[in-house]
Amino acid sequence: MIVVLNRDISIHDKEMVRIYLRDRGFSVREQSFGDDTILGATGKAVIDLRELGLLPGVGRVASTSKPYELASRETHEEDTIVTVAATPSLPGVKIGGSRISVIAGPCAVESKEQIRETAARVRESGAVMLRGGAFKPRTSPYAFQGLGMEGLEYMKLAGEENGMPIVTEVVSPELAVQMKDLTDMFQIGARNMQNFELLKKVGSLGKPVLLKRGPSATIEEWLLSAEYLLAAGTQDVVLCERGIRTFETYTRNTLDISAIPVVKGLSHLPVIVDPSHAVGIRDKVSQAALAAVAAGADGLTVEVHPRPDTALSDGPQSLYPEQFEKLMRDIEALAPVVGKELLRTPRPHHGLPAGGTGSTPALLSSSAGIAELPVAYSGESGAYAEQALMRIFGEEAERLQVSGFSAVFDAVLEGSASAGVIPVENSLAGSVHENYDLFLRYPDIAIVGELKLRIVHCLIADSRADIESIRIIRSHPQAFAQCRDFLDKHPGWILEPCNNTAAAVASIVQEGAIKVAAIAGEAAARAQGLAVLREGIETNPLNYTRFVVISRRENGGRALAPPSLGSDKPNKASLVFSVPDEPGSLFACLSIMSQRGINLSKLESRPIQGKPWEYLFYVDVSIPPGEGIFDQVVAELKTKTRDFHFLGTYRASR
Repeated sequence: MIVVLNRDISIHDKEMVRIYLRDRGFSVREQSFGDDTILGATGKAVIDLRELGLLPGVGRVASTSKPYELASRETHEEDTIVTVAATPSLPGVKIGGSRISVIAGPCAVESKEQIRETAARVRESGAVMLRGGAFKPRTSPYAFQGLGMEGLEYMKLAGEENGMPIVTEVVSPELAVQMKDLTDMFQIGARNMQNFELLKKVGSLGKPVLLKRGPSATIEEWLLSAEYLLAAGTQDVVLCERGIRTFETYTRNTLDISAIPVVKGLSHLPVIVDPSHAVGIRDKVSQAALAAVAAGADGLTVEVHPRPDTALSDGPQSLYPEQFEKLMRDIEALAPVVGKELLRTPRPHHGLPAGGTGSTPALLSSSAGIAELPVAYSGESGAYAEQALMRIFGEEAERLQVSGFSAVFDAVLEGSASAGVIPVENSLAGSVHENYDLFLRYPDIAIVGELKLRIVHCLIADSRADIESIRIIRSHPQAFAQCRDFLDKHPGWILEPCNNTAAAVASIVQEGAIKVAAIAGEAAARAQGLAVLREGIETNPLNYTRFVVISRRENGGRALAPPSLGSDKPNKASLVFSVPDEPGSLFACLSIMSQRGINLSKLESRPIQGKPWEYLFYVDVSIPPGEGIFDQVVAELKTKTRDFHFLGTYRASR
């Protein structure tokens, strides 16, 4: 049983609730979830829940059907997002929600050089946390048992050098106390999942815990072990499926893919997967990892070793760094399909990053560079732009709703928002020309990042409506274009354009309309309490919208990139220019880029307002790795073009 207390409850009233429960034979423990303080009461006594609910300071009482009360979704409906190693200057690593967080490193810490090399390689590929065993529980007493506290110190150093929190296994209550100040997250290994004294001690230390499923444990036993940790005091538990023991012998264990959606339905805790221990065969790890992402995992923990053939522990299941790099690229491509984004975190700054010179604005990525202000987007709650915003900045990011795309630019320019998120292109309907034109009107705004969001359109209406009763459809013109085949089947419908899809949904609620439907995302329907009449009505399921993050140019034309975009060097740029009205003028510009190895990923012409039959060219290009090459190209392009505008450099979203 869970008793949710009012936020303003007095100490006296809280104690009276405790006494009430204890006098009736319940054991009571206090826990906090977000802003809520709850009392968990366990026991076989029977009481009148209505009487308990009338006590001063009691908000509500929930009787759970599960023995794992604190871990159950019945008592905590929203997904828990676990934050590891957050500091006032760094956001830490978040596990859960719309992100996919990847942990990587060797099975065991073998030396200072080995763990530092591995950390640098996996960080370069995109891992956000470092794993490794300092204490190794092994089946054989003669196998390598780890370097102990010395290995943990090496691992901590490697993590700090690369801006990666560390997670390592703890094998005894006594060691947990010694390890507390060196590790950012404890791991409870599969063999210790039901070591209850260890669970109680680790939980009492208050640090985040990664709890692996035992090789023969049921899902309920796994969640009850999580309950031990939560009841002991920690609020941050991540569940890890790592394969169970079955009759099959072709793999080390059998990865229980079905456990991922099952557990996410039963519990609010994030679930990640360890494909390395699940299959135990290097060539099968990546396939299992991608399957886990497709099944809804919130992250992965993958074993990587620079030289697996000489590894002292689990070499056959450890990926080479090159294999891990390929896996990360595949995850990044898969993530938007399942409605998630691969998490990137800022790297440590050992001095300022190198920026462009001359004509190219340098992009700085610093947590101190972006003020603690909201991020602006156009639309109501549930808009696709808000979904993109949360993918980039996290669900907890403060958001500023504005009435239109130009208002997003205004908010960023005036300083009421630290950044903005706007759509610029759709894979089916093409460019959002309004926003490209706005960049020319706001020369002090630059692009600093991008994200490609899969768009799943729904037909949304009042719950009392049905598709036969609908007469009017509202949405953004882009959404109409993306759902053309579906709309053509209903020629009698009247299409009413709106500023954005979420505003179309909100208008139905405001008017109480029954015969009006909107085309928008499911999130907009949830936000407004409306029903989804049809899902997936877009003409082509490969429907993606490219959103860009915009920021204000500061000193010297520089634009500040939010830390959530990571500190990887920009590899893409957006330009706008016109060319003289003479033969070969556009070809000359393209030749400059081709000769320097610059790939052209977008080329589109737009009429110049007020100048009939004259055109601007919108161009997206790659940035070559050589230092200074791109600056030279920009300088040369300026001599061959007119009205040259540099929209920004950023990291391409795959």
